[in-house]
Amino acid sequence: MSAGRLGAAKPSPGKWADLSRRVASTLVLLGIGIMLAVATGVWLRLSMALISAITFWELAAMTGWRNPRLHPGIFGAWRPFALAVIAFMSQAIALGFDHSLAILALFFPLIAGIPGAAPRDRWTYALFGAAIMLVAYGLVGFREHYGLNFVLWLMGIVIISDTAGYFFGRMIGGPKFWPSLSPKKTWSGTIAGWIGALLLGVLLWRLGRGDAMLIWCSPIVCLAGQMGDIAESWLKRRAGVKDSSNLIPGHGGFMDRFDAVTGAVLATMLIGLLTALPAVN
Repeated sequence: MSAGRLGAAKPSPGKWADLSRRVASTLVLLGIGIMLAVATGVWLRLSMALISAITFWELAAMTGWRNPRLHPGIFGAWRPFALAVIAFMSQAIALGFDHSLAILALFFPLIAGIPGAAPRDRWTYALFGAAIMLVAYGLVGFREHYGLNFVLWLMGIVIISDTAGYFFGRMIGGPKFWPSLSPKKTWSGTIAGWIGALLLGVLLWRLGRGDAMLIWCSPIVCLAGQMGDIAESWLKRRAGVKDSSNLIPGHGGFMDRFDAVTGAVLATMLIGLLTALPAVN
């Protein structure tokens, strides 16, 4: 065997190397959909409180835990866990009490965590933390007031966007959508996600499973989900980490799988504040 052959570089993993991560994302989203289908009442609320706690633990770990001056000794190691407990209890209070002021409990983990975050990350922690708490709260509201099919429509948009974006982006390629934050995301994949969401909206409308608002809402929610993915990529780059955590062995953390859902749910909540939400039967 020649020296050149011995020193040959290993072949690149190829453009489908991260397919398993996409499959993991889809499975997590399907799991959330099944949970929302099965869980009701107190179990639904506790499940979403747990999701809040897990994602808050990851957020806290990315916004200040490396600073020994702020978090010396054992306090630094326990800070993310402590904030996760506060997030769980706060979400449970907000969802468990039928009072307009109960929603203020969503801000407890923000108040508790902002002083301990790294100075440059305090606004980052506050904004992402607010998003985490509002999305879990909003999903319960959508499930109970708009029905399971409405939540499945949201999850379907995220799954279709992610799947279409991945496969069409890899097959067609072309210019990158936002190379400084997401070097693998292409314009072709991004637009494929919009088209997939649009087709889902049209299909539900034509089948009589929803009203015509789905036609324009679906692509907007899709775009918001893509922006959620971009925002989490920015957060990880800012923190200097590849994944939000190692909770899913080989596939990163929960925020990595929940980022697009966050953007989609927040956009849907905003649409609901501005106008009526589409009906999904």
